[in-house]
Order: sequence, then C-alpha cells, then structure tokens
Amino acid sequence: MPRSSAPAVLLVDGYNIIGAWPCLKNTRDSAGLEAARGELVEAMIGYSAFQGYETQIVFDAQYHNASSNREVITELVSVYYTDFGQTADTYIEKFCASLRSQIAASRVSRMIVATSDRAQQLVVQGYGAEWLSAQQLCNAVETTVCRVRQKYQTRKKSNSRFLASAIDDKARQKLAALRMGLQ
Repeated sequence: MPRSSAPAVLLVDGYNIIGAWPCLKNTRDSAGLEAARGELVEAMIGYSAFQGYETQIVFDAQYHNASSNREVITELVSVYYTDFGQTADTYIEKFCASLRSQIAASRVSRMIVATSDRAQQLVVQGYGAEWLSAQQLCNAVETTVCRVRQKYQTRKKSNSRFLASAIDDKARQKLAALRMGLQ
C-alpha cells in the first residue's frame, strides 16, 4: 500500500496478543515465552510492511528482568519492554496521550491500539486512538499474508524454452511490433 506523508502508528499489547492468539499460546506453552514473542514480532514485521504502519510491540517488564529498553527490529517495527513495575497498558496510555498532539498537527495520520483488554480499549479511544481486538488483529494479519502470497505468487513456468511463451500477450505483441519495426 502506498504510504501517506503522515504514518499510521500501531501499538500492540504484546502479552495480551500472545495470550489471545491460539498459535502464539501454543508456542508459549510448548517452546516458551521468548519463542512466542519472536513469532509475534515476525508476524508484525510482514503486516506492518504491507500496511505501512509504524508498529511498536509493548511487553510488560514482569516477564523481562531488565530496565526498559527499545529494540529497533526494522524501519517500521520496534519492540519496547517497560520499566519494572510499569505495565504495557500504562505505557500505551502515555504514548497515546503524547501522540494526540501529533495527530492534531498531522504528523501522524492514525493511532491504532491492538489489545483485547476492554478497559484499555476505552481509555485509548479517549485519546483518539482506534482499537483492534486480538482476534481482529489476527484476522488482519492472516488476510495480509494471503494477499501477499497472491500478489507475489510465482507464475507457472512454461515448458517451452522460448521467451515468447513465458510472457503475457501484451508484452508479446509489443515485442512483435518492435521486431517488425512498427514502433
């Protein structure tokens, strides 16, 4: 999708999403929390790239024994671990409050928060953010994966060894016109 001059910002409540998506819950239970975090980050990389969202995945410090830090994963995706004692909800609320003025100044086009925490949804809406439930985000990611596959799916390879049989009709006609000196 083409990017507008003002980006959309997506904030993802990491552990809330991990606990709500069956595939991530299974990974967490079988391979551990770190593996589930990694899967969520991978899913958000592709989704954010396709949508053009600046995405920040926020994890509570309760499962991460370090001071707050931000890891830049790609140009569009970063992971933020809160300070010990600070919840992802609190961080997301403060971030939404700070983005409110940027939306008014048109430096940010949209603010979206992904969480299934109903209280959190109501608070961020008060700051002008849109919200997605964990299930809505899951569906959006799956739809995006399908669209990307369709868009970039390789064409059937021709059994013929000639270039003309491997290109579409329009290109074949252009080449014929060039060969005949008509263009």
